[in-house]
Amino acid sequence: MKKSSIFLFGIFSVLTGAAQETIVKGSVIDGITYAPIPNVSITIEETLQTTLTDPEGEFILTSNLPLGEHILKVEKTGYLTKRFPIIINDGQTLDIRDMMLDIDVADSVDLYTITLSEDELNDDSTGGADNISGLLQSSLDVFQRTVAFEFSSSFFKLRGLDSENSVVLINGIEMNKLFHGRPEWSNWGGLNDVFRNQELSPNLSPSNYTFGGALGSTHITTRASEYRKGGRITYSSSDRSYTQRVIASYATGLMEGGWSASLAIGGRWGEEGFQEATSYVSNSFFASIEKKINDKHHLNFTSFYAPHRRGKSSPNTQEVFDLKGIKYNEYWGYQNGKKRNSRVKEVSEPIFMMNHYWDISNKTTFNTNLAYQFGKVGNSRLDYPGGGNPSPAYYQKLPSYALADKNGPDYAKAYQLEQDFLKDGQIDWNRIYDANITNNSSGLNAAYSLYEDRNDDTQFTVNAILTSDISDHMTLNGTINYRHLKSENFAEVKDLLGASGVLNVDSFDNIQYDLQHPNKIVGEGDRFRYNYNLYANVISGFAQAQFKYKKVDYYTALSVSNTTYQREGLYQHEIYATNSLGKGEKLSFSGLGAKAGLTYKITGKHLLDFNAGYLSKAPTLRNTYTNARENHNVVKNISEEKITSVDASYIYRSSIVKAKLTGYYSKIENANKISFYYADGLSSFEISENQTSAFVQEISQGIDKKHFGGELGIEAQVTPSIKLKGVASIGQFIYDNNPNLYLTSSSFTNPDGIDFGKANLKNYKLASGPQTAYSVGFEYRDPDYWWFGATANFFDKAYVDISPLIRTRNFYTDADGLPFNDYDPEVAKQLLKQEKFDEYMIVNLVGGKSWRINRYFVGFFASVNNILDVAHKTGGFGQGRNANYRMLKKDASNEIPVFGSKYWYGRGTTYFLNLNLRF
Repeated sequence: MKKSSIFLFGIFSVLTGAAQETIVKGSVIDGITYAPIPNVSITIEETLQTTLTDPEGEFILTSNLPLGEHILKVEKTGYLTKRFPIIINDGQTLDIRDMMLDIDVADSVDLYTITLSEDELNDDSTGGADNISGLLQSSLDVFQRTVAFEFSSSFFKLRGLDSENSVVLINGIEMNKLFHGRPEWSNWGGLNDVFRNQELSPNLSPSNYTFGGALGSTHITTRASEYRKGGRITYSSSDRSYTQRVIASYATGLMEGGWSASLAIGGRWGEEGFQEATSYVSNSFFASIEKKINDKHHLNFTSFYAPHRRGKSSPNTQEVFDLKGIKYNEYWGYQNGKKRNSRVKEVSEPIFMMNHYWDISNKTTFNTNLAYQFGKVGNSRLDYPGGGNPSPAYYQKLPSYALADKNGPDYAKAYQLEQDFLKDGQIDWNRIYDANITNNSSGLNAAYSLYEDRNDDTQFTVNAILTSDISDHMTLNGTINYRHLKSENFAEVKDLLGASGVLNVDSFDNIQYDLQHPNKIVGEGDRFRYNYNLYANVISGFAQAQFKYKKVDYYTALSVSNTTYQREGLYQHEIYATNSLGKGEKLSFSGLGAKAGLTYKITGKHLLDFNAGYLSKAPTLRNTYTNARENHNVVKNISEEKITSVDASYIYRSSIVKAKLTGYYSKIENANKISFYYADGLSSFEISENQTSAFVQEISQGIDKKHFGGELGIEAQVTPSIKLKGVASIGQFIYDNNPNLYLTSSSFTNPDGIDFGKANLKNYKLASGPQTAYSVGFEYRDPDYWWFGATANFFDKAYVDISPLIRTRNFYTDADGLPFNDYDPEVAKQLLKQEKFDEYMIVNLVGGKSWRINRYFVGFFASVNNILDVAHKTGGFGQGRNANYRMLKKDASNEIPVFGSKYWYGRGTTYFLNLNLRF
């Protein structure tokens, strides 16, 4: 560290006249390269006086400055935080030029983020960790850091809310998908080094770029001029999802001619992660180029592309886990001596952005942004139109099926099934190929095929963002946005598995998928089963005013939006011949949002913070169409979803202790949920051919949810080397009403479906991960650049996702509409009791060592998660197959339930190693 970086700030005060304004200004540079550092946080400690350095590394503080002796804190992720004594005199300017920040060679924030991989995200089949909110957030708040890096692997959801309630932006462009409302994190997976410049606005706090959601927003900046000049090469090894990772990045800094560039390339791969046959292949590319046209205008072009392909893992019943262990995955089998996974997710969606930054004046900026994204998301699976279910964990292949024989338990068969499952229990690819080859010789079509559910999205976004400091006390923000989406949705044959072709007909009900081309034989690369487009257009805007005074800061914001959806069917479905082909009705939704908040500064150490907001928004595309694969039908009585949220916090800040205690309440009203599954025990008179079972679409409409609780985060720098931290999150997340429920299916005689009235869900717990979580830990940082930390995390009150259908009249009524004559309310109460998971504790260890060699920095980092190898359930759902009292009672009385809940288990003990070189 250069001794010249220590300033005697008091003697640098420049007297400019007693009548002039009191000002603190200066600049920050890199201690090695002497290049200016943008986005450095400058704070006068024990006050709320804070600002960021501009692209030239300069800053200025002017309004309501406290006089006398104070401490100026200078900090940025990746650099060592510095604190300097200053003296502020009335009517004088304190000008501090070229403050030097040294690189933190033990910095590990980005290393934590790469331990969390896309197999925990955006997987519609899991419904669990895909809803982690703010996984890549960068925040100095100990509570936010703990949620992101310690709680996330347990499917924890901040305040019990899904990630669609948090808005993620890159260079002012919203990245949340219009289909499900969540960001597709994997679109920039593996690019942590160049996605570090983040601005977090948690919960209802104001953002300069967006109105945000109930969980706030995260804004990521990739301007080439804002990256520290230099490069980094990183190698990682792990046994969690991928096993190897290499990434290299380099930033030029500002060059002659006003050009800046930042580039990154990387790869992650592995034959198998913690779960069996979960192969992983990913490549990542990033480029950002900026041109400084003049002092007022900058153009920046950014592109990133992170295609990846990974094998999925299955949820399983407890019976399966007891037999095969928590690493078991039913989706794979050996083919030619190698593991082949039938369910593979592939994402390939490049994104291009052009951003124009206009500094109209030193108080007003205007930013315009264009973005274009295209590509595909595919999920493969086996189809078996002419064969038996190939799943090795199919219920008829498990011991519980024989034990539930209607003539009494068949122990001999159960034993044989158990031994077969223990011996193998995987997909038999050879049998699949043999079946298709046999069909070929007989002139028959495929008994099995591998196909992919595809979403090929093309999205165009344009917006404008205005920020103006009207006065020293008032800042105005405003945006206007337009997004257009065309989403192509279809199934594509990936592999005929030795067959000559696939018949495009529903083999279960003998229904034509496409009447315009009946009985069509399709081959590899052809579309079949379903084929339609979804169109969405969103126009939105928001305005915000922020006010800052000596004792109180406050803000208010408004937002408006208009959303339109339309479906275009490219197949004419036999059952919905008049309601599937061509364009359907155009749907329109309006949105309105309002929020306000204030921070009252009791003293520089003690603060009170209050926020309140209301937001109505369009339902997502996913929860608008009841079964877009077959028809134009939309959810009955569909309208906007409404969210109300309030919170209040007490904040304590000193040079040693930082703490925040928050209480919150959120109410979600008029939400929808659509589920797809096979149901038994339905009213036979409403199903074709007197059946009592069908593949159904379950629509729960008008759902209300209530979320309330408290959060505590505290950290104490007890010595210069030792930091203690503690976090607590205690909440209650429940259904707050009995929503309407109806089923639709191509097997029903009524095309409008079966209306079951109210589903009795009120006061059942939401399956939002642990509703109670605690964390305690410490971190030791040695002056010789090695460090070590340990954290113990405690989780409780996590629940299985309940089945709404069995909580309707279908549960207790017979086919004649009358209650079952053997119905016992007390027995029913026990059958419908929601399962609560056992509490558990996870201990994580982290540590590292860094070396500085001239202008080079070498860093080593290692972590061990769940060091005690605790087996724990992180999520699960109740199956809806036993849809009535008699069937559920019979299954529950078996030695082992045939249709028990399916679960996900967390990983056992895993490791992560990282070695990096910075220059």
